[in-house]
Parts: sequence; structure tokens; C-alpha cells
Amino acid sequence: MDPKDNLGHMADIIDLSLVAESRKHLKKLLEARGIAYFLRKDARRPFQLEPEKVDLVVRAAAKTRAQARQPHQKAFEHARREVRRELIRRVVAEMISVGL
Repeated sequence: MDPKDNLGHMADIIDLSLVAESRKHLKKLLEARGIAYFLRKDARRPFQLEPEKVDLVVRAAAKTRAQARQPHQKAFEHARREVRRELIRRVVAEMISVGL
């Protein structure tokens, strides 16, 4: 296999340090404020995530990173998806624990 054939795939590499830093910030916020902080306050949709709070976690993580330059947009998108997945997992666990 020719290494030149893989050059098109190299652009898809994601900087996972933003994901790791986002997870740290998420853990701190969950410990400080709990899962309810990330949920909408709408009674009709009590377990819906607040997208702005997910973005807040990722933006805070990006600011504290050691690198001076901004992460690529794909890194932001990947980190948001990972934070959202973790929050969904926790919301589901909470719903199960209360019997919903």
C-alpha cells in the first residue's frame, strides 16, 4: 500500500486533547451543579439538554488548553458530541433511578 494513498484521510485526524479537557470541565460542573444544570427548565420536556450548556463546557475547555491557537472546527464538533453523549448517558441513568 502506497502511503500517498492515505494523504486524503490525514485531514480527518481530530485533536483529542480538546475532548479530554472538555471531559474534565464536564466532570467539575457535574460535581458542582449536578445534572439539572444541563437540562432545560421546560416542564413539557423535563429531560432535554440545554445546547448552550454543552457549548459552554467545550468553550471553557478550549480556553484552558495549553495551545495558543484555536482548535479546528471539527475538534469542537467532536468534543460537543462527546460531551452530549456523556450527558445523555447520565440523564438516562437518572431517569432509570427514579423509575421513568
